[in-house]
Amino acid sequence: MMKRYAVIVAGGSGTRMGADVPKQFLVVKNQPVLMHTIETFHRFDEQMELIVVLPQDQIAYWDQLCKTYHFSIQHRVIAGGETRFHSVKNGLSLVKEPALVGIHDGVRPLVSSETLQRCYHHAEALGNAIPVIDAFESVRHLGDKASKALDRSKIKLVQTPQVFHSDLLLRAYEVDFNEKFTDDASVVEASGHIIHLVAGNRENIKITTPLDLKIAELFLESFF
Repeated sequence: MMKRYAVIVAGGSGTRMGADVPKQFLVVKNQPVLMHTIETFHRFDEQMELIVVLPQDQIAYWDQLCKTYHFSIQHRVIAGGETRFHSVKNGLSLVKEPALVGIHDGVRPLVSSETLQRCYHHAEALGNAIPVIDAFESVRHLGDKASKALDRSKIKLVQTPQVFHSDLLLRAYEVDFNEKFTDDASVVEASGHIIHLVAGNRENIKITTPLDLKIAELFLESFF
């Protein structure tokens, strides 16, 4: 089995949450969201290398939180960049060996061990794997003059972690930033690779609003 890494990108602010602190530091079930996310990966594989990417001006605050909450899971911290693309690239600079590298949103603490297993297993076999779930509501495309219904059976909602062979991912990130890069899969796809999809889990939400926080709290209290 190949060595596993997780690059956990946590560059959010509290704007949409209406909070005074960045959303990754909001406390749910007695500790910050980001700690729950790190714990999820550590439970899945205690030997996994964990890299946390934070804005430079949040690193000291994170260090203090780790002391306050006696958070002892080993991880490395590196400063992010101007965009998520640049932050991921900075995180990848700490990957110095052939490995499977998963890029994950710091505010997705509810990814299941089954989803993690599927992502890393299929990425090892196929070069990459990203988790997706079915579109569960009707979807319409906006045109210049009207909207048009789409076949939602052909639409997938993308989650993280998005997992890749390190050599493939590092080569893909040698390009300049492009606004079309919405996630890591789009960067790798632009370098000419086919992206492989695996089943995600519906609970694996990205916490961006107060409602998301309440949902995450419910799941964390019930199942963790």
